Amino acid sequence: MTSLVACIGSGKGTWTEVKKLIASESWEKVFLITNSFGKEKFQADAEFIVVDDLQPAQALTPVIISQLNGRINDTEVAVNISSGSGNLHMAIFSALLKLGLGIRLIALVNDKVEEL
Repeated sequence: MTSLVACIGSGKGTWTEVKKLIASESWEKVFLITNSFGKEKFQADAEFIVVDDLQPAQALTPVIISQLNGRINDTEVAVNISSGSGNLHMAIFSALLKLGLGIRLIALVNDKVEEL
């Protein structure tokens, strides 16, 4: 089983795909990287990594690394960035790669998880 790392932005309209992705598979763990608003409002059985998404990617990367380090037991993760901002997406990719993890980009296509 693979862990899922997904980004949750401030726009609620982008949350639907992430909710469906979480529900559609039996993930080993689900990590949602978001701001305090996302943690407060997004309902999911997941581990939240709360960041200040107004910070630049170079400031966000070490925060994400410190929160994920030692918590993923596989060599790769499934990643979805359908929600969130570009600087947060870059920080997520940077953190995952610096942790030595492979990345499989996934999306929901016709209500099924597909690798891109």
